[in-house]
Amino acid sequence: MTDMNIFDRKRLVSLDLFRGLTMFLLVAEAALVYEAFLKATSEGSFFYTIFIQFTHHPWHGLRFWDLIQPFFMFIVGVAMPCSLKKRMAITHDRGKMTRHILKRCLLLFLFGTGLHCVYAGKLVFELWNVLTQLSFTILITYVLLNSAWKVQLGISMGLLILTEILYRAYNLSTPYEHGINFGNYVDQCLMGKINDGGWVAINCVPTTAHTLWGVICGNILLSLAVDEKQKIILLLSAGAIGLTLGYGLDLTGLTPIIKRISTSSFVLVSGGWAIVALTFCYWLVDVKNKTILTYPFVMMGMNSIFIYLFAEILGHRWLYGFIHIFSAGVLNSVGVADPFIAITDALLTLGAMWYLCHFLYKSKIFFKI
Repeated sequence: MTDMNIFDRKRLVSLDLFRGLTMFLLVAEAALVYEAFLKATSEGSFFYTIFIQFTHHPWHGLRFWDLIQPFFMFIVGVAMPCSLKKRMAITHDRGKMTRHILKRCLLLFLFGTGLHCVYAGKLVFELWNVLTQLSFTILITYVLLNSAWKVQLGISMGLLILTEILYRAYNLSTPYEHGINFGNYVDQCLMGKINDGGWVAINCVPTTAHTLWGVICGNILLSLAVDEKQKIILLLSAGAIGLTLGYGLDLTGLTPIIKRISTSSFVLVSGGWAIVALTFCYWLVDVKNKTILTYPFVMMGMNSIFIYLFAEILGHRWLYGFIHIFSAGVLNSVGVADPFIAITDALLTLGAMWYLCHFLYKSKIFFKI
């Protein structure tokens, strides 16, 4: 990959689509869509096996929903080369750019920790939210943004190796067991507690690889030195390598795939799927120009942080309840069963949040941090 400093000015609609799809899925979760459908199905049925994929795996294994956070962090990395270089072209001030990044990271950190206060209904200090961890990965990625791709790749792999060493050095016999792993130890030091679900704050270290890999892929897509076919081959090859290494570590028993503590095998597998998903979006809309159905998702990604915060704070905490008052009042009167009322409430909540994004997009209102 040569001449990586030459960029195509054409907007990557594929990135807009990928980001919008990811945000749509996140908003649907906040609207309780997956939960409503899951509760309406019987365990073991075909639809149950589908909707269980929209929940996190309890520990060792992988479900579709485990890929959403890596997608989100990867997408941020893909966008950084273009967005920051455009900003630098306008300001010509590295110091101002650095202050912008520091401010952005601080806001993400505060938003992330603030959400945990909302969840708990009181002031707490918890570092498990994706925005909190994203504040760390963006900062490290920014420092390495202008480094050669080999340096970025090398450091990303070094972070995975470091994670392996830390977990095994702390507990050699059972390094990845919930409650007694290195991540739990760090959480005890930072917050004086551990997460009941097994999530750990130190995930920000290995998942920095997702954002760094996003930068490398973003540079490939923006480069004029590589044609479309070569870009697809490069990206698919990279995705295949990640999937092979990640699943290989898991199948051989060396390192299990565990999303909740972001083991190296999980980071490799989820990173591989992220690259494959981006490649498919690139092929579909930037190469084949199949953009007719992209708008419903693209516009949701234009206010990604805003709609994420809105969905998490007000989506299933206020908006869902508000809609339920009216839908239940009507549907109960005609004898509709509770599970189907819950599905209706969830879909209407999702529709309301989609329309909010549509309204903001049409009004050219974009919330940036």
